Amino acid sequence: MIIKKQIKLSFQTSQEIMELYRSLKIDYPKFYKMDGLSKLGFLASEMILKDDENRFEPNENIAVICFNSSSSLDTDAQYQATINNNDNYFPSPSHFVYTLPNIVNGEIAIRNRFFGESFFYICKNFDTKLILRTINNSFNNKSVNAVLAAWIEYFEDKREVLMMLVDNSAGSFEFAEEKILKLYNN
Repeated sequence: MIIKKQIKLSFQTSQEIMELYRSLKIDYPKFYKMDGLSKLGFLASEMILKDDENRFEPNENIAVICFNSSSSLDTDAQYQATINNNDNYFPSPSHFVYTLPNIVNGEIAIRNRFFGESFFYICKNFDTKLILRTINNSFNNKSVNAVLAAWIEYFEDKREVLMMLVDNSAGSFEFAEEKILKLYNN
C-alpha cells in the first residue's frame, strides 16, 4: 500500500473554510447547505481528487473511510437548540439531516460517484492503529483498490482534517503507523 496523495487542513473559524471554498472556485451549490464536518471532508476530497481525469465516472473500487472523536456533536448541538424551548419549538430539518457523522462520506461519494464501501468510525482520539487496521481490512475486499481515508474533527475550537488517498499497489508498502502519525503531527 502506498499513500498517493494527502492533505492536512486546519482552520480557526468556519469563515476560513468558506473562504477556501470560494478561492478554489468549486461550483457545487450544495456546499452551502452542508454542516461544518461535511464541508471539511468535502474540501479535502476536492483538493486531493481535483486532478483525477476519471473522477466523475462511476467507481465501485474506492472506499471512503472517515474517523473522528466528536461524531456530529457540533450539528447535534445546533439541532438541540431548535427543540430546547417549548415556547419556541421549531425542529430544523436543515440541521437534522447532518446529525449523523457518516453524511460526510455520503457527500464525498455522491459528488465523486463512488459506489464502494463507506464507513465512519468514532474513536476516543486519533488512533493510528485503528486507522491502519481499518484501511488494511478494506483491502481484503478484492474489489477495493483505493481508500480515501480521513480524520475529520469539527467541534468547538477544532476544525481539522487529514485526508489520504491510499492505493493498494502491489509491491509497495509505504503505509505504516509512523507515516500516518507523522502526517497528522505536521
